[in-house]
Formats: sequence, C-alpha cells, structure tokens
Amino acid sequence: MSSYRKNNGKTSSRIFRKLGRLNDLLPQFDNNEEKLLEWARSEAKKDTLSHQQDTAPVLIPFSSDKKIKKNEVLLFNVGYLFLQSICSNLHFDNICRNIKNHHKFEYDIHRILCDLVYARVLYPSSKRSSFSFAHSLLEQPKYKLQDIYRSLSILAEESDYIQAEVYRNSNFLHKRNTKVLYYDCTNYYFEIEQEDELKKYGKSKEHRPNPIVGMGLFMDGDGFPLAFDIFPGNQNEQKSLKPLEHKVIQDFDCSEFIYCSDSGLASQNNKLFNDIGGRSYVITQSLKKLKKEDRDIALNTKQYRKVGSSTFIDLKDLDENDPEVYESIYYKEVPIESKKISETLIVTYSPKYKAYQEKIRQGQIDRAKNMISKNGKIKKNRKNPNDPSRFTKRTSITANGEVAEEEIYEIDQEAIDKEAMYDGFYAVSTDMEGDVAEIIAINKRRWQIEECFRIMKTDFDARPIYLQREDRIKAHFLICFLSLLIYRILEYKLEKKYTSEQIIDTLRKMNVTKLKEGLGYIPSYTRTDLTDLLHELFGFETDREIIKRSTMRNIIKYTKEHHI
Repeated sequence: MSSYRKNNGKTSSRIFRKLGRLNDLLPQFDNNEEKLLEWARSEAKKDTLSHQQDTAPVLIPFSSDKKIKKNEVLLFNVGYLFLQSICSNLHFDNICRNIKNHHKFEYDIHRILCDLVYARVLYPSSKRSSFSFAHSLLEQPKYKLQDIYRSLSILAEESDYIQAEVYRNSNFLHKRNTKVLYYDCTNYYFEIEQEDELKKYGKSKEHRPNPIVGMGLFMDGDGFPLAFDIFPGNQNEQKSLKPLEHKVIQDFDCSEFIYCSDSGLASQNNKLFNDIGGRSYVITQSLKKLKKEDRDIALNTKQYRKVGSSTFIDLKDLDENDPEVYESIYYKEVPIESKKISETLIVTYSPKYKAYQEKIRQGQIDRAKNMISKNGKIKKNRKNPNDPSRFTKRTSITANGEVAEEEIYEIDQEAIDKEAMYDGFYAVSTDMEGDVAEIIAINKRRWQIEECFRIMKTDFDARPIYLQREDRIKAHFLICFLSLLIYRILEYKLEKKYTSEQIIDTLRKMNVTKLKEGLGYIPSYTRTDLTDLLHELFGFETDREIIKRSTMRNIIKYTKEHHI
C-alpha cells in the first residue's frame, strides 16, 4: 500500500502492487506460510526502496564562476553494489567474523576482503592500486594500506576454511551440481628472475621465460568454481590432483562424483584413485598416443554408431554434405586392456569437427608456405610443436654425391596427410558403463573450466604476479577464485544472456556523480537493457535522474543484508 493526497486535500491509500492470492502462492513455497511471508516482506522492501525515489523536481544551484573544490572526489562506482549483494548472500560477514575470533587483529578484514574482490573484478591491479580504487566506491575504506598486506597472511592461512564455507553458502543461491567435477591446471608467471620454493622455472603455458606457480582448480557440473590450490611451477601437474581432491571429499562432503579432466592429468594413479568410493572418471585420450593395435581399431571406419542408434555403420558411407549427417556425432566403444583397471575407450567422429580441423590446418599450411622464403629457406626458427613449421621439411642440396652446405625447405605433404588421418576423431577413456550420450555430454562441458582460467587471466588480470611472499601469493589466488565464483553467480542470475566482457564492462562503467550540498547523486553511465535487468534482479535502482542521499544509503544497506 502507498499513501497519497486526494484533490480535496484528504489523504488516502492505494494498492502499490498485488503479490497474489494466498492460496495461489502457498504451493510455490511448499505450503510453508513462514517462507511465503518472508518472501512477501522482501518484495515489499524492494518496492519501498523503489517508491522512495523522489519524483519531485529538485533545484540544484550551479555557478559558472565558482570552482569545484580541489582534490574532492565526485565520481563514484555503483557497479560494485551488485557484487556486494552476492557477497552478503554468501555470508562473507559471518565467515570473516569467525576468522577474527581465531586471530588477534583490529582492522576490518571483512571490508578488506570485499574491496579486494570488487577491485579484482572492476579494476584488476596491484594491491596498492586496489586500495586506491576502493576510494572510488560509495563507502570509503577506513582501513590502511598496510592492513591489506597484513590481512593477506590471514586470508592465506584460512583459505581452505573460506573455500569450504563459501561452497556451503553458495548452495542457497544456486544448488551446486557435484555429480560431475572437472579438474584442470594452469600456471601464472612472475615479473622476476629469482626462483624460490614456490616460484620455479617450468613449462609455461604462455611460453614465457619467467618463474611460474601452478594452480589446480575444481569446477562443478554447472561451471561454478569449487576449490583450488597452488603448487611449485616445476611440479608435475598430475601430482596436484590427489591433495586437492582429498580436501574436496573431506571438507565439502562430496564423496561420489564423476571426475573429468584432460589427458595431461590422466595418470594411472589418478584413474585408480577415481575408480573407487563411488567415483568414476571420464578423461580425454590422445589417439596418437594409443598402442598401435588400439589406434588402428579406433580409426577403422567400420562398426560406428550414431549417438542414439544401435545400428552399425561405416563412416565411408556417410554423405557429409547432408546437413543432418554433418551435425551428427558417431561413436564406437573399444575395450582397453589393463592389469589394474577395466576401462573403455569411446571414440567419436564428427563431420563438423573434421571440417573445422581441416580449415585450421589449411590456414597453418598457408602460413608455412609464407614462412619459406623465395630462396627456399625458413625465415625463422620455431620450436612450438603446434607451429605451422611442422608442415615443412628440410632438404640438403647435393653436388657430385657430396652434401653441400646449403639446405632448402619445402612443404611436407607426408606430415600433412599423417595429421589429416585424425580429422573429426576424438576419444575419451572411462570406467563408466551405460549411456554413451551422457559420457560424451560430460566431456563436452569441459570447455567451461578452460573459460574459468581465461576469465581469471584475461578479465581479472591474475598475472603477472608481483607479490613475493608465499602466503600473500596464495591470498592473491584466493581473491581471484572468489571473484570468479561471484562472477559466475552473477552470470547465472542473468541467465547467461551476456558475455563476460559485456557484464564486467557494464559494471566498471556504472558511475554516479556526487552533487554538492548533500543533494544526492546523478547517474553518469548509459542505461541499457543489461543495467535494467541488473536492477530488476537485485531489487534496487541507481538509474533515476537524481538519487537522494538518503535513498542511496538505503540501497547500500539493502545490499549488505541477506536476501536468500
């Protein structure tokens, strides 16, 4: 209900919005009247916030002769308020309160953790720059820069506890799908040259000559990050799985799941570890690395079946120009002999994937031709195994039976044909029995964990790393991990209608300008369909022509409350 004044001067009230009939709404809340009333109060609060926006004209005195105050900050970001609402519903405040009970410090670790997360999403930079960015938020930090560095040690020490608590709390926002857990590793480089126990020279994913640190990440079946850990840059990635998986099983109460990873993490020990205790595995398998007899069976075009059909076909008989055939996936199951484990190789063939690989390779062949100079010499030595130079071969020029000093390069058609044999084929090894379509679908979603790493490295600028102490480095990755989880929750609320670039760029540009004399704020950003959807989903609005200071205080308070 809202009150208003009639033409005769008397006050009255009217219905602002109808939520629905009690009998109609109760079934939506499992006939729990308490839950229904809690939801109704929450909706009423949202409408109250919206209604409190003053619609009356506001006179703002400006003077062309009067200068603005020196060093006064007038522009503030409000995009962080959406992130703050998610942090509140993940109960960051309770987590930090419990941490503070175990340690002796006076600074506000909750505010520091939240501000570092906001900065990682909206203004990824060093911790010093993050502290400066925090001053552009509506709520000014009351802590000092040195408090940030002190808090990093505490956050690193409590990293496992924070991950486990955030996982539990996130279930209230989105029921976590732990039926399938994806695992992968990447590494991050430092802008230094000196090694230590953690920062080691190793095989960099970005081919940089710097010390690196490895990161292992578990992701659930819906693409939400679950848990992480870091390890020395020169350590074999396969050894990173068991310690982190033990933690997931014990601290997260996830004991039965399907483990999915790429072939680089497919050691015999890792397979055996996930072949017990109600767990199974689906792991990609390189056809090139199979035993010859198994590879010959896999590439034999006979005894394939279309997914969903039991009829055997020969791939040679397919009309790949037929749109239905082009979009279909075909498979065969090949039992793999092993002394310790019984597994099946599922080989798939996709005409569409074949066309994609052919297109990529043709572009590489064209670049390989350009690499060869007019006199038949390679323009530049290359060592990357995926470089187009793999399609070239060196030929020595001989004269009178003797090898001359000069050598020329030409396209190696034999190498091209050998690689083309695998076009369209893909394989996974598994100990599962049952629906092949489900196994294929599980592996197909593995791209989401690669996207997690891309977001952290590209959108959140997680590297290079400038911190030196091991505890602070771990805290840095904890902040990146939490930022990724919060982003994924936001992406889920937006029903994945927008790309990460669109979402993050919009939040970064959502600024308001402070008016003088405490009159409030005016938006300094472009209102779009995305900003409208954000306001609708989170229950507050910052896109009015003028936002009164009291209204903004109410919005800030609202984003700090739990609204699950």
